[in-house]
Amino acid sequence: MEFTLGLAQTCHPEDGDVMALVDKMAAQAVERGVDLLVFPESLMTSYELPVDQFIASAEPLDGPFARSLCQIAAKHGLWMVFTLNERAEHGGNPYNTAVVAAADGSVAGSYRKVHLFDTSFTAESQKMQAGDALFQPVSTPFCTLGLGICYDLRFPEVARFAAVNGVDLMVYPAAWVAGEMKALQWKTLLAARAIENEFFVAGLSRADAPRYIGQSCVFGPLGETLASSGPYQDLLVCRIDTDRIAATRANMPVLDHRRPELY
Repeated sequence: MEFTLGLAQTCHPEDGDVMALVDKMAAQAVERGVDLLVFPESLMTSYELPVDQFIASAEPLDGPFARSLCQIAAKHGLWMVFTLNERAEHGGNPYNTAVVAAADGSVAGSYRKVHLFDTSFTAESQKMQAGDALFQPVSTPFCTLGLGICYDLRFPEVARFAAVNGVDLMVYPAAWVAGEMKALQWKTLLAARAIENEFFVAGLSRADAPRYIGQSCVFGPLGETLASSGPYQDLLVCRIDTDRIAATRANMPVLDHRRPELY
């Protein structure tokens, strides 16, 4: 089946009006025939806020931000993936969460990022807590959708779980931090996830230069680049044909050759 994927490679708006930005990008997506529109990580709240402000800004999954974005999805008749700073039910740091909104405005699924980006130069765990479950794939009218968030891309188990559970398109909303070889790693890892699982993979990064790289891209089940963007705010549109997955796996049935009893 064929459908059109849209990646809204955005910067955090200077005036803070995320709703206006989302509505604008959704309108552009409809004009370009998009069926599924994805927004990057840290859409709701800028990660650069001080810790106390970041935590205070968190909202529940059914709070005003999520409800408003679901209404925008319904207004434009789009399936959408967006991210929010989700308040934890029992206190503590919020979750880094992605939500799948159906075209009627209902919530089809959600995912709390399980791998936190703690490195020599930043510690995501100071502001967020990790989820404890991988995303359960969501069936849409045009594909079965899988999700990871940013740093999850470096863990192939996330994509493999999606593949063995029937996913056609794996999407990674991200705020991929710039640095030595980071753009190369971003594209290489996305392509690798596509090749090793023989499905479609899309990576969408924030474009707030110089901290985040943009450079969103889509890879096919052979690892070929189907679409790519530069470092600036953009709406990247790509046509996806999920029938290619079966053909690719028939030629090289990698998933059938797995030996999980040995791993």
